[in-house]
Amino acid sequence: EMVQEIVGMGFDTLEISHGLKVSLLPGIQRAYEQGKFKVSGVHNFCPSPVEVMIDAPDCYEFTSHREFERERALKLTLDTFDLAKQLDAKYVVLHMGSVPMKNHTKRLTQMLRDGKLNDRDFVKLKHQFIEKREKLAPTYYKRAIEALTQISEKAAEVKIHCAVESRSRYEDMPSEREMLSLQEHFKDHAFVGYWHDFGHVQLKENLELLDHEEWLRSMQPYLVGCHLHDVVWPARDHRVPLAGSVAFERLMPMVAPDKPLVWELSPTRKKAHIKRALPLWRERFGD
Repeated sequence: EMVQEIVGMGFDTLEISHGLKVSLLPGIQRAYEQGKFKVSGVHNFCPSPVEVMIDAPDCYEFTSHREFERERALKLTLDTFDLAKQLDAKYVVLHMGSVPMKNHTKRLTQMLRDGKLNDRDFVKLKHQFIEKREKLAPTYYKRAIEALTQISEKAAEVKIHCAVESRSRYEDMPSEREMLSLQEHFKDHAFVGYWHDFGHVQLKENLELLDHEEWLRSMQPYLVGCHLHDVVWPARDHRVPLAGSVAFERLMPMVAPDKPLVWELSPTRKKAHIKRALPLWRERFGD
């Protein structure tokens, strides 16, 4: 039924994502085998771990202090690649973990909502936040690299890309500086690349942590594909494209036509809105 609803809105290709209950997988696999849709990729962890009752793609992290969690994250990821192989997917989207610290991104976002973007307190907190994260990060970056080294071996075996995703919180791993370092570390690996999430990056631009256009341009050599969703100022993301503040007209020319584009939308979005927006998108940017 889920597949039929999505196809009925005008899409013929799906990304099978995190949060998918294992009980739903047989029906999706049957629909795939019957040729009802194509699969672009899979988002880790998929299916959702049976012991986790909610949609929680970060329930286990490669950066965790707990060895059990790191091992569980790796096992679930390797299983996700096996599923991706069954569905002829081209990539698996990966979250690499986080730096354990107070959620300053949330605090800065609230200050943004309160109109304090240029206040001294906002600038001071942001600088302190960046300095603290930079000091703590090396341990967690090392764990992320170690995990990705093992995952990349599986990726090469099944010929499916590891697509390391841009994240919305500055606490998350990797930061932009770390993402560039990570991509350079794996530059000779044919199956490691970058996944650009338009909404996540826009949230960081709204906090003046980066420039969206400059960042996307710098990541073009590593780009595997993109999650498309819009942002209503300052921080309501996963909106239907062309309904918010993301400058798609300026940004999309930097995305090669052969890259997969996935509309990653909040479940609160209305079907009618999606069906209105899709032909407008195709008219401006193609299929």
